[in-house]
Amino acid sequence: MPTACGHPGAEIARRPRSHLRSPFLAAALALALPFPARAMHLADGVLPLGWAAFFGALALPFVAFALGSLRRRAEADVGLKPLVAMVAAAVFLLSAMPIPVPVVGTCSHPCGTGLAAILVGPWMAVVVALVALLLQALFLGHGGFTTLGADLLSMGVAGAFAGWLAFRALRAAGASLGAAAFAGGLLSDWATYAVTAAELAASIHGARPAGQVFAWVALGFAPTQVPLGILEGLLTAGAVTFVARRRPDLLGRLGLDVEVAA
Repeated sequence: MPTACGHPGAEIARRPRSHLRSPFLAAALALALPFPARAMHLADGVLPLGWAAFFGALALPFVAFALGSLRRRAEADVGLKPLVAMVAAAVFLLSAMPIPVPVVGTCSHPCGTGLAAILVGPWMAVVVALVALLLQALFLGHGGFTTLGADLLSMGVAGAFAGWLAFRALRAAGASLGAAAFAGGLLSDWATYAVTAAELAASIHGARPAGQVFAWVALGFAPTQVPLGILEGLLTAGAVTFVARRRPDLLGRLGLDVEVAA
C-alpha cells in the first residue's frame, strides 16, 4: 500500500542537489533566458551617434526657449510651476504604458503631450516632455540619453505643437471644447509617431530609400498607434472638459474660452 504523501518539499529534498550547489548558476540561467522587450522611445544605440547628435542639436533651441519661458511666466504666475509639475507627472505615467510593436521592435504608448499643451501651453509641454523622458530614461530604462534629443523632438515638440495647433484651430472655427480637445490629443499622438518614423528612416535607411523605410516603420506602428491615438483623443477630451467644469481658471489663464457647450 503506498504511503501517504509527505511534506511537499520532501521529494525535492531527496533529489540530488549537485545542480543546486551554486545559486549563481540559477541566476545566470534566469538572466540568459530571452524576455520580450518592453522598452519605449528611441533607446541608446538605435541611432548612429552622428544622427543622435544632430537631433540633439535641433532640440536644444526648443529646450532653451521653453526653460526661459517657464522662468519668465513663473515670475508673473506663482502657481505655474506646481501646475507644470502636476502635468509632468501625468505625462510621465501616461507615456510609461508600453504596448509591444513586433514589426518595429519597440513599443507604442500614449504620449500625453497634446493634453499638456492644452493645459499649460506648447512651450511648457516641451519642459513637461523633457522631465518625463529624463525620468523614464533614469529609472525605467525607457529611451536613452544619446537619443534624448530625437525623443524630445517627436514627443515634446512635434506632439505638443501639433496637438495645440489642432485644438486652437478647431476652437477658432467654432468646434466644441471636447471636439477640439479630442482632435488635439489624436493628432498629437499621431504626429509623435510620424516624426519618430521620419527620424528612424533618415538615420538608419542605409542603402534603401528613406521613404521606403519611413513607410515600413509607420505601417509597423499603425496597428497599435491608430487605436491608441483615438483613445488618447478621448482621454484628452474627457480631461479638458473635466478641468473646464471644475477648474476653469486653469484654462482661463491661457486665454482659452472655457465654455464647455460652446
